[in-house]
Amino acid sequence: MATTPTGSAPPERHSRSHGRTRRPYWVAVSATALLPLAAVGYVIAATPRSRTTAQHIKPTPLLDTTAHFLLAACLVLAVAHLAGRLAERLGQPKVIGEICAGISLGPSLLGRFAPGAVGWLFPQQTTAMLNGLAQLGLVVFMFGVGQELGGMRLRGAARQALLVSQASLLLPFAAGALLAVPLSERYLGTGGSPLAFVLFLGCALSITAFPVLARILEDLGLTRTRPGRLSLFAAAVGDGGSWLLLAVVLAVTQQAGPARLLIGLGGALALAVVCVGPVRAYLARRPDRDGTAAASPALSLLLVAGIAGTSVLSASVGIHQLIGALLAGLAWPAHRRWAAGAAAPLTATARTVLLPFFFLGFGLSVDIGSPSTDGTTALVLAGLLAAAVLTKIVGPGLCARLTGLPWRESLTLGVLLNARGLTELVVLQIGHEARLIDDRMLSLLTIVALVTTVLTAPLLRLTGAHRLPVTGGEPVPPKEPAASFSARTP
Repeated sequence: MATTPTGSAPPERHSRSHGRTRRPYWVAVSATALLPLAAVGYVIAATPRSRTTAQHIKPTPLLDTTAHFLLAACLVLAVAHLAGRLAERLGQPKVIGEICAGISLGPSLLGRFAPGAVGWLFPQQTTAMLNGLAQLGLVVFMFGVGQELGGMRLRGAARQALLVSQASLLLPFAAGALLAVPLSERYLGTGGSPLAFVLFLGCALSITAFPVLARILEDLGLTRTRPGRLSLFAAAVGDGGSWLLLAVVLAVTQQAGPARLLIGLGGALALAVVCVGPVRAYLARRPDRDGTAAASPALSLLLVAGIAGTSVLSASVGIHQLIGALLAGLAWPAHRRWAAGAAAPLTATARTVLLPFFFLGFGLSVDIGSPSTDGTTALVLAGLLAAAVLTKIVGPGLCARLTGLPWRESLTLGVLLNARGLTELVVLQIGHEARLIDDRMLSLLTIVALVTTVLTAPLLRLTGAHRLPVTGGEPVPPKEPAASFSARTP
């Protein structure tokens, strides 16, 4: 057998040839991405820099509305891709770069240097079309979040996971609510009440970005560690409670009177019971006929229609449409191969292609540089950051330590639950659209979401998370023996 002489050389040659074949691909991608960036540079140089004239700039007559929409879409996707790659090189989740890309194309960065370029690139008729893509991406994304939450199992550590999840939910909520009491008069939106403001701020600080958390665990090789598994369970239960509370806050805010409020809450409860009860049971009984994960185009089409229909039903009873998409995800049987095959390409498309348009819309509506104009605002931001970070790390960390985890694993668990990311941005947009918070509080909470997520990877390195042992199944008490594994860092 001639395996010994060639044991080590072929992998090296394969790696080098693989790098040579991939290099032209990335050169082509980078060159394509530079085309819309060159157009932006031309627009920045050619458009006026006055903020007052930026609102009246219309697309060039050389481009009709459709062509201008395609130019804007090309720019958004290219910038999001490049920023995501840069974030990965810096050891951050890709979504952080995509979020920063969307914010940078708005008044926070591009609007400061060339407000006329923002008005030219994203006029009203174009942003309306881009917003349609963003909303479609959001409902499919929330469907994916619901699917992941519904697929979580608490076998073997239900008591521990529930205690940690309650600490992760209640302590940040209490801290946010206490901070909101003196801030309500200054930062209350035009459509909310002081009570709704207090409840919403507590809800915003209690959120954990479940999809971002799963990505961080995968990148750092922590998925099969005790803190990794426990953080997923705690985030699933805690975010479920946060979304339920947010639905109640929106119902209280948007209804006209007690009778209408009861009808809306009753309709939302009925919709939730139907989705997680008979609909989920019916779908779960459908067998995997061919034993593959492939899905027919008709099934994918029906799934999109079902997500949209559930979102419409949710909106019709006075609850935000994203709650309906979340319920559709909870009803979808993630453990079935046919169901996973139908949902996987949709959620992947939403995250990679459609969500950058949501980041753009969010970036156009927020100016994170505007609130830092006085000492009071800086003090408020420091208080929000301290409350968000300390309650998420200390609360669940102490709870995990009291239930048997070592200190290193307990701190790692708290750091993981501190990541907020995209999920909190969705919550903030919902609150801003409902006018529960004003533009200044939106900017402050956006900074909190970004900072807490960016801090996750560096803090995990400080806690020595890459040296944690791997467990073979569900979270188990720390007395169980565990094997070691080689560290992976992003």
